[in-house]
Amino acid sequence: MDRAQKEKVVEELGQIFESSGVVVAARYEGLTVAEMQDLRARARAAESSVRVAKNRLAKIALTGTPCEGMADLLMGMTVLTYSEDPVAAAKVAEDFAKANDKFEILGGVMGGTTLDRAGIAAVSKMPSREELIASIVACIGAPASNIAGAIGAPASNIASILSTIEERGEAA
Repeated sequence: MDRAQKEKVVEELGQIFESSGVVVAARYEGLTVAEMQDLRARARAAESSVRVAKNRLAKIALTGTPCEGMADLLMGMTVLTYSEDPVAAAKVAEDFAKANDKFEILGGVMGGTTLDRAGIAAVSKMPSREELIASIVACIGAPASNIAGAIGAPASNIASILSTIEERGEAA
């Protein structure tokens, strides 16, 4: 890798560290190509990404970013899982680590906060952005449907009373 390529990689990593809601660092020593492809597929499905980069270049890219505290995690064979959604990448990494012993989560960063292994586990248990939006919409929609039901109830009661009176009139 020549100097221009290294500069390009540092720039790309810098973009990742600045634009991602969460970045998870993990050790992947011993993973097969098929297992790594499985991790990438899971990440893609969750709108996350996986990136393997040289630790030295990643540390250079971290300099001056809010993620700078993560530099201590970058030792050995390290893979980065990241996403704009502050929860998606942590969920992908946590699920993959449960299924594969060779994938060891070291920690990560969320915003400017450096997280240890337990922090990543806690973040992975949080609801995703889509789940939060759905629950907010449900909370907003529930009172409206109750109001519509209350407004419509007297009309349906009147209609049922009228049909009952009509049925009695026909019977008599």
